[in-house]
Amino acid sequence: MNLTISGHHLDVTPALHNYVTAKMDRITRHFDQVVDVRVLLTVEKQKEKQRRQRAECNINVKGNTMFAECAHADLYAAVDELFDKLDRQVVRHKDRLQDHHHEPSKRLM
Repeated sequence: MNLTISGHHLDVTPALHNYVTAKMDRITRHFDQVVDVRVLLTVEKQKEKQRRQRAECNINVKGNTMFAECAHADLYAAVDELFDKLDRQVVRHKDRLQDHHHEPSKRLM
């Protein structure tokens, strides 16, 4: 799995890098066929302080590409919401891949 964490108008500190990596472990626990992950952390220059910190992520898994983005006043809260969204997407993708067909039961006489 390739993990790329970059910042726009922001320096990615080692603490922030470790936090994103720890959150990424939650995704790989549900689905281990993750090929590539790109996380972009942004501080937007807005006059209002609400939803100024943004986090977005692209995940390439076998057969699909997933994208999510989230904005919040706190960057760590934005990362939390981002990985909550991605976790739901990955679990839904895994359910679609699994075979849900059951064999008919055999009658014993």
